[in-house]
Amino acid sequence: MVNKIKVAVLFGGQSSEHEVSRISAQSVLENIDRDRFAIKAIGITKSGEWLTYDGDISLLGTGQWEEVARKKCQGDAYTKLREKNSVDVVFPVLHGPNGEDGSIQGLLQLVDIPYVGCNILSSAVGMDKEFAKLVFNNAGIPQADYIKVMRSELEELKGEMDELLERVSDKLGWPCFVKPANAGSSVGVSKVKDPKELFEALKFAAKYDSKILIEEFIKGRELECAVLGNDSPTASTVGEIIPSNDFYDYNAKYIDGKSGTVIPADIDERAMEQIRDYSVRAFKALGCSGLSRVDFFLEESGRVILNEINTMPGFTSISMYAKLWEASGIPYKELITRLIDLAFESYQQRTRSYERK
Repeated sequence: MVNKIKVAVLFGGQSSEHEVSRISAQSVLENIDRDRFAIKAIGITKSGEWLTYDGDISLLGTGQWEEVARKKCQGDAYTKLREKNSVDVVFPVLHGPNGEDGSIQGLLQLVDIPYVGCNILSSAVGMDKEFAKLVFNNAGIPQADYIKVMRSELEELKGEMDELLERVSDKLGWPCFVKPANAGSSVGVSKVKDPKELFEALKFAAKYDSKILIEEFIKGRELECAVLGNDSPTASTVGEIIPSNDFYDYNAKYIDGKSGTVIPADIDERAMEQIRDYSVRAFKALGCSGLSRVDFFLEESGRVILNEINTMPGFTSISMYAKLWEASGIPYKELITRLIDLAFESYQQRTRSYERK
């Protein structure tokens, strides 16, 4: 009998994307190759408690898993994770702060467990939209312009917005976007159509992060590309998002179910290859490993603008990452297996840097 690789799938987490993470993990657990892998599911509650879960996978999406896990009361899952030989590799299906921002990655490195996805630095920089912009600008990849505002500035801004409004008008124009610097799934994002709406949009974004970006509006088609690999990554075909709302916000992504996708996108070959090239360049510039999804705008002129990178993209049934690879010849089950293989490869490269005891 072949020994199965023991995989711990982490889900939930303490972020505004807790619900999305549960749905992503449900999809991963439904598609992972159970002939090769022995699975342990570990949920992190919104309060930060780690719970082992071996019940009905369909309860992850509804949130009912937590009640079932508590009734079984199998002890502290974090302690069990650290027990010798309890797990070979972790798949942290966590989105947003405290999961996709390098925190979980750092914890797993400290306890010396291989994990799927990007390392501490690339996860942290990829999560922070401002720092990612600095890296991509250095790599020569076109992006939208922006202005940074800190949450601590909002009270003084409330009484005097004229200077900021003038800066936005001169540098970015209207409409523009306001977004938390450290959040995903379009949480906290607003499209601001005129100056009267700016302060309320800043307050809304400030609920999710202490740093806020006011970003130039780019009129263009929304396109996404998936990247897979470590030091020699490859890019998938390109897909187009057809949002059901004014822009691809949280509701359009996960609630109303009306947004559409076109894979491969109906764009010319030059734009397709430019997006694939920028995707790999962004991945390498950030020092990513395993996976990332890179999002773009395509202007009518043909100019390609990088929007953002996602170092742990969604894995829900409607998420683009797996769909893009399926269209590129890698089925979902095989994709998960490749990601786990890449986790071991990345671990071996990382741990060569110091003498192991």
